[in-house]
Amino acid sequence: MTKFAFAAVAVLVTGVTATQAADLGYRSRGPAPYTVAQPLNGYSWAGPYLGANLGYEWGNVSGASAKPSGIAGGVTAGYNWQSGNIVYGVEGDIQLTGADGRFANYKFSNPWFGTARGRLGYAVNNVLLYGTAGLAFGSLEAELGNLQQSFTSIGWTAGVGAEVGIYQNWTAKIEYLYVDLSKNNYSLIPSNSGLDFSTVRIGVNYHF
Repeated sequence: MTKFAFAAVAVLVTGVTATQAADLGYRSRGPAPYTVAQPLNGYSWAGPYLGANLGYEWGNVSGASAKPSGIAGGVTAGYNWQSGNIVYGVEGDIQLTGADGRFANYKFSNPWFGTARGRLGYAVNNVLLYGTAGLAFGSLEAELGNLQQSFTSIGWTAGVGAEVGIYQNWTAKIEYLYVDLSKNNYSLIPSNSGLDFSTVRIGVNYHF
């Protein structure tokens, strides 16, 4: 009887171990204190994450008809909460860009920009579709010969994106953002000028 009990316990332990190993196919971090009403064994989007992205920017300078464009890239940080299939959170990013354009003898560029946004999405296992909107800030620089003038402006941004779990804690995303930065009075230019632009970017995130 004792040998039979010992064998039964051994089989049970082996089965539990195999089940836990099978569950590692999805990103699992043990008990998730960030999650609300998270389905058992489901893919978890909850918690903090860091990432990097690279994309392309194209836009317009109001009052000057310049169309700055160029490559943009930077870093991202955010935090998600999840309730069932609904994922919501906050995200911020800072980007360096090579976007510039000319109008007459003037050159306009957008050396950098950043955003602080909310995100709301719908997840199906390791696929997340979301919308995002919030605050934007950045620089518009004007040059005329050896003269240069720049302002840091505040504005707004909105966009959409898709993110996919690709391997354990890693996800990949594609995102579109529209950014509108407020006008400033440049002494080099006979009118107030602001910058609005679109950007499409791809990136990766690491979820902790």
